[in-house]
Amino acid sequence: MDDLQETPAVPPFDPKGDVRLGLFGAGGVLTAVGWGLGIVLNLLLHLYAPAGGHRLWHVYFGPTLGPYAWATVGLGAFAGGFGIVLIALARASPKGPFVLPGVDL
Repeated sequence: MDDLQETPAVPPFDPKGDVRLGLFGAGGVLTAVGWGLGIVLNLLLHLYAPAGGHRLWHVYFGPTLGPYAWATVGLGAFAGGFGIVLIALARASPKGPFVLPGVDL
């Protein structure tokens, strides 16, 4: 009788690929979205809003930063910082071969 706690449901799989590619991609996307949209675009929309504000789709942008705008800046700063950490982790990791998923070496 086998102990079900000791046997994995899925056998171990080593893709033998370069995990750095995913870290670079995720880090770049997080940095671009976090700092580019969450901070820069958000602050520019509020900076250039007229005195009465303006509406972009269903979102209202006024000339002052409200709690939602500050929360967006904070979330964007965190996402961008986490993206930089992922990029640094990718740079510190050893380079592997570029392998497409499902390809046997």
